[in-house]
Amino acid sequence: MEYVKLGNTGLDVSRLCLGCMSFGVPERGIAPWSLGEEQSRPIIKKALELGINFFDTANIYSDGTSEQIVGRALKEYANRDEVVIASKVYFRMHEGANGAGLSRKAIMSEIDKSLMRLGTDYIDLYQIHRWDYHTPIEETMEALHDVVKAGKARYIGASSMYAWQLLKANHIAEKNGWTKFVSMQNLVNLLYREEEREMLPLCKEEKIGVIPWSPLAKGRLARNWDESTARSEIDETGKSFFPSTSESDRKVAGRVAEIAKERGVPMAQIALAWVLQKEPVTSPIIGATKMTHLEDAVAALSITLTPEEVALMEEPYVPHPVVGFQ
Repeated sequence: MEYVKLGNTGLDVSRLCLGCMSFGVPERGIAPWSLGEEQSRPIIKKALELGINFFDTANIYSDGTSEQIVGRALKEYANRDEVVIASKVYFRMHEGANGAGLSRKAIMSEIDKSLMRLGTDYIDLYQIHRWDYHTPIEETMEALHDVVKAGKARYIGASSMYAWQLLKANHIAEKNGWTKFVSMQNLVNLLYREEEREMLPLCKEEKIGVIPWSPLAKGRLARNWDESTARSEIDETGKSFFPSTSESDRKVAGRVAEIAKERGVPMAQIALAWVLQKEPVTSPIIGATKMTHLEDAVAALSITLTPEEVALMEEPYVPHPVVGFQ
């Protein structure tokens, strides 16, 4: 396993981050395909054995049960000082006027609940899951700063938003002497490259770590285009982000399959290798519901794509509507 600094910080994270949306009680939340605790624990343990020290979850995942499962597993299998736990806040967690968003009230309430579920005194990277258009960003940034100063989080990060929003938030934080975002968790893969226009150049210039979600486009870049899985049949989010009707997307996936066949490796390794080589990506967030998913991800670290292979896969891409922000 390789380890790199997260953006302009001294924090060492594995080159791969294990996304924990796959772990949780299936009957709770928006991920009916998630794995229960008994099935999740071996995968988390295997990730640690492979050298992954970076785990990303969120309060919303399976109604908080993802945090519970991940917290218990890491407490048993890992040294807390050596693992990096990331979680997120924004989406609705309970009914009522203050059940969602990034108000000071919501942040102060949700950080404590996440800490309790995770069974830890602090979260290494506390991220806003989306931009809150109904709360002044000054209020959000000051609340996050206070969370850090209280010792409840070590760093703060952001997720899918416009580049101007990330820049504005960090400008306000810097102007007031508050903690700034050190990372951006955004949607980056061969089927969705809109972040290359502004967000990725901004992160490179500002030395902000990039930890992309869905590097395999919800699995569409890991299998034959016409093949479906149990998850793809019921994952409504995946259907909206990556419609199967896009002819250009089909061509891109075909190019991935072509290179994978020539190299004698699974498609997932090629698609992930492309994300790993995309500057300034720090640590792609991989989802795993099988041991082979972890093995393919680690194997991708050893693949260096040639400029010709990269160009071949990128050539069919056409501009896509912006997605993933809400």
